[in-house]
Amino acid sequence: MRSGKLACMPTLPATVSLAYPVFIQGWALSLGLIVAIGAQNAFVLRQGLRREHVGSVVLLCGAADAVLIAAGVLGMARALGERPGLARALALGGSAFLAAYGLQALRRARRPHRLEATGGGAGLSRGAAMAQAAAFTLLNPHVYLDTVLLVGSVGAQQPAALRGWFVAGAGAASLSWFALLGYGARWLAPWLARPRAWQMLDGVVGVIMIVLAALVLRGALTGW
Repeated sequence: MRSGKLACMPTLPATVSLAYPVFIQGWALSLGLIVAIGAQNAFVLRQGLRREHVGSVVLLCGAADAVLIAAGVLGMARALGERPGLARALALGGSAFLAAYGLQALRRARRPHRLEATGGGAGLSRGAAMAQAAAFTLLNPHVYLDTVLLVGSVGAQQPAALRGWFVAGAGAASLSWFALLGYGARWLAPWLARPRAWQMLDGVVGVIMIVLAALVLRGALTGW
């Protein structure tokens, strides 16, 4: 019996091989949604240019996204646990949204635009910087659509044992992007101010989102 039980247990490489694509899917989905011109990114870039409370701002933005994503995945998993029809409908809707988002990004890639943030102006106390970062993060209604509903519904479709990997990937993408903006601001600011750079970035995001839309659609149709 003991040897039979051991034979049925998954090996570590098998577990990792299942978890890795789920982690990458969460990472790519979160990164694709967060990499866009917006007030939150401009604020993090500004703090990085000023070298002012960068760590606190990055941690707050990244942690807020991670908490919202985890709440979305866990909450949607409970809500959809006994409603496979609703789960499939949300997956189909999410696939359509991702496809539309990807096409929109590809459209943006045809037009020049830029992200600029000045390092000048009055300095902020740590409390004021954290309050502004929280406002830019939590008072934007799109953050709830992205993290709780869209990312949450996609993550909830994953097998229960792999949802944590999906959340970890999505949270890692958010934290790494804000860290890159904050700590790489001196190097990134001139690059992000170039319209060509954002056109290239939008093109990459558009392709990623369309690929993810296809994966979500396939999962909805085949039952994952």
